[in-house]
Amino acid sequence: MVSQILAHVDYLDDVITTVSERVATQIAPFARGPHPARHHSWVNQRTAEVLIAELGVDMRVFPSERHLASWVALSPGQNESAGKQHSGKTRHGNRWLRAALTEAALSASRSPKTAFATRYHRLKRHRGHKKAVIAVAHHLAVTVYHLLSRQSTYREIGAQSSDQRHATQVTRRAVHALELERQGYRVTIEPAA
Repeated sequence: MVSQILAHVDYLDDVITTVSERVATQIAPFARGPHPARHHSWVNQRTAEVLIAELGVDMRVFPSERHLASWVALSPGQNESAGKQHSGKTRHGNRWLRAALTEAALSASRSPKTAFATRYHRLKRHRGHKKAVIAVAHHLAVTVYHLLSRQSTYREIGAQSSDQRHATQVTRRAVHALELERQGYRVTIEPAA
């Protein structure tokens, strides 16, 4: 019985090798150009293969990155009734691409000193682990869209740059929330000593 199980394992290894070789030959034309698998800790070779197989490399089929995120079903859900926000569950979309981007988001959230990890930790504090991972997966989908549409390679901006940009956005949002500028006042912000 053990020999039969080992023979089956050997058979499955041979099938995996055959399929992997076939995928490598099919994806070879896309390996020369820029694609999301180059030099990133958040995308391994298998994930890049899924991205190219499910998305292709021509992003003209999606008018914007929001259309791509919606197609993958990584956009926030909207459930509003009588002016009240209810559960914002995401809907079901392309399950293979969603799984690949979620796996990449988990990997990116564990990478030290990256913008994706910073975003994950910032969101995890007030939204929880699962929602933070989906938000990072959404950000990854937008990033992949821009990389493939512009035919460029990814440059990591780093955690500090991401934190600075977030602080600027929080400040701008706070000033806007006061609506002082709309009432005719000029608002200047000075850093504390």
